[in-house]
Amino acid sequence: MTKKKTDIKGFFKALPKNIFSGFVVSLIALPLGLGLAMASEVPPIAGVIAAVVGGVLVSILGGSNVTISGPGNGLVGVILVAVATLGLNGTYAAIICSGILLTILGFLRMGKLADFFPSSAIQGMLAAIGLIILGKQFHIMMGNEMKLPGSIDYLLAIPSTIVGVFSYSHSGFTYAAISGVIALAIMVFYPKIRNKYFHLVPAPMWIVLISIGVSYFYELVLQQPHPVDPRYMISNIPTGGQIVSDIPTPNFNLVNSIGFWGSVLAITLIASIESLLSIKAVDQLDPEKRRSNVNRDLKALGLATIGSGFLGGLNVVTVIARSSVNVNNGGSNRSSNFAHATFLVIFILLFSTQLTRIPLPALMAILVYTGYKLASPSNVVKIFKIGKEQLIIFFTTLLVTLFVGLISGILAGVLMTFVIHVILNKDLELFIKNWRKPNVLMFKEKKGDQHYYINVKHFCTFLNFYRLKEKLNAIPETEDVVVDLSLCEFVDHTVMENLSAYQDVFHKRGGHLEIIGLDLHGTDSEHPFALRRLIPGIPFLTGNLTKRQTTLKEIAQGYSLEYEVDVKGNTEVLDKFRYFKTKKIEKIYNRLFNEDDSFSVFDIHYSEGEFIAKEDVRTTMLHIKLEHAIPEFTLDREGFMERLYAIAGYEDIPIDNHSDFTKRFYLLGKNPYRVQEYFNDDLVKFFECNSYYHVESDGVSLLIFRTQRTSGVKEIKKLIDFGNRLRKVVVKEVQVAY
Repeated sequence: MTKKKTDIKGFFKALPKNIFSGFVVSLIALPLGLGLAMASEVPPIAGVIAAVVGGVLVSILGGSNVTISGPGNGLVGVILVAVATLGLNGTYAAIICSGILLTILGFLRMGKLADFFPSSAIQGMLAAIGLIILGKQFHIMMGNEMKLPGSIDYLLAIPSTIVGVFSYSHSGFTYAAISGVIALAIMVFYPKIRNKYFHLVPAPMWIVLISIGVSYFYELVLQQPHPVDPRYMISNIPTGGQIVSDIPTPNFNLVNSIGFWGSVLAITLIASIESLLSIKAVDQLDPEKRRSNVNRDLKALGLATIGSGFLGGLNVVTVIARSSVNVNNGGSNRSSNFAHATFLVIFILLFSTQLTRIPLPALMAILVYTGYKLASPSNVVKIFKIGKEQLIIFFTTLLVTLFVGLISGILAGVLMTFVIHVILNKDLELFIKNWRKPNVLMFKEKKGDQHYYINVKHFCTFLNFYRLKEKLNAIPETEDVVVDLSLCEFVDHTVMENLSAYQDVFHKRGGHLEIIGLDLHGTDSEHPFALRRLIPGIPFLTGNLTKRQTTLKEIAQGYSLEYEVDVKGNTEVLDKFRYFKTKKIEKIYNRLFNEDDSFSVFDIHYSEGEFIAKEDVRTTMLHIKLEHAIPEFTLDREGFMERLYAIAGYEDIPIDNHSDFTKRFYLLGKNPYRVQEYFNDDLVKFFECNSYYHVESDGVSLLIFRTQRTSGVKEIKKLIDFGNRLRKVVVKEVQVAY
């Protein structure tokens, strides 16, 4: 059966689950679409139009698998400003132009745009958006709609609104506040109720159903008008026919003004960032761990935004909350996005008149809760645990966004991140010089446990992470990968967070991604996402173990070995080995050793050459002390360099009756006769039947390693096993020969 036929069969097999998932998502999308539109001061149906157009077009043209598209939280602030500046029809024109720009970004393959924003700045922007939503909608939720000049003013007025609730002269306002408080309580306590049947209906839909039920109770049972003041009831929900007949005409008269293009750029920036971050997050939620075609999704979102703007809808973005619900309910392909749009159309056609029975404060409570989640104090605590410098970036972005605007806020966050990085590295010229370099090298290893090895040098920050990301994206998630940061002097929080996400993806797809080389990097926090730096003057910190060091400690316990993190300067035991005759050992660290120190695995930093020719190398080695003397020798895999050595006079020692061994291995020694005598059948067969290692004897001990790089934990386990078995063979050979 061809792959295409298999895909079609799988699509139809999963269709029932995707239809059900789309139905559940639509139950959330309906009240959220209405609420976001009203929060943006556009007609309520505008949010639903965006969800419908986005669901249809993005499901057909998009490049993601389980994402849901529709109106987004982040755009409330910029749409509010656009409506105030351009008017409603002018805002529709700005939305259309932003859709065109978003489509162009997709064609220009600018999907990597999200990689250039530091994580803490993004968190600060999201928190600011949350506070903007919370501040403005809180007053409506409490039945006290007001007009204030800025976002901060709405937040500062919250206490007075709470106090004012108890002095309302109109009972309709009091009932409006009650409906808002009850709706907020439903949102807060919904997750705490442990009942699978109750959770079949999402919290926002419970608010809708209860609100409509209360309305009918007053009308049919009590035969009284709704107690909430009419000004706080949803209005202007058109029928299907009215939607078509009332399609607005976008006003492009202001297209030559700075204010118009300022709104277009602001809308495009927020829409693209929100979408790109959501796509990135949802890919991690996908049970099949598929990678979205981000640029294709940008094109689809742009085209959907153009269509939505012409029909009187909001921008179309990828939304994380509804996408998460989709995944949790079994959504596995784009048909769930299409199904969610279809159900929204059905709801509007059949129940548009029922939606006017919902109190506006009840819908605003959903947005107040959403805003609080975006700006939750727990998020601040998490950022503080990562590092104090991240908190500075977070609050810089948040405050500038609140006091100035969204674009200024995110730019201030990026600038503050750059300034902090320069201060930490104490040299602006050095920092700029290094982050611009091509600093990522990847190759596929033909032998050994790790199939792919990626070496990162110099500086790795949010500004150049895309280079590392390109390499990681080129590797199938089913493979084993080592990312070596030992030669990277500076690794920022954004890179650490992104690498952790890649680790999760590889793990869930059956592969393995290991980060090594951070054991000597200073950090002020125990958090795994903390910024790391390796520069002169930064002390080696032993209190904050890296994930690799923690694993090494566990490995040591499993092999009945001791583990020592500290740097060791005493390296005389290695000086007698031929390998170190022309090398300078800088330090030994991360030692796993037995009780008498006769068996020791360690990371080592050494250098070759001096001045401009100096090259630093970090690798992992095994040292075994022997009880009896053996010949001095060096054993390597036969290669091009070894053949050159033979031409230069370093002749390979042949082993009689083992021509294959002689062909595959390069063997040197001071006393060839003793070496030949020592390498009998058992020792030769051992080396032939095991992985290749550099094995060297100084007469009383062995030095073993594989490559000139730090080893991953899998490789270290393999090295320990190899060393234990070799030691038994060597002891046996000593007993026989000597």
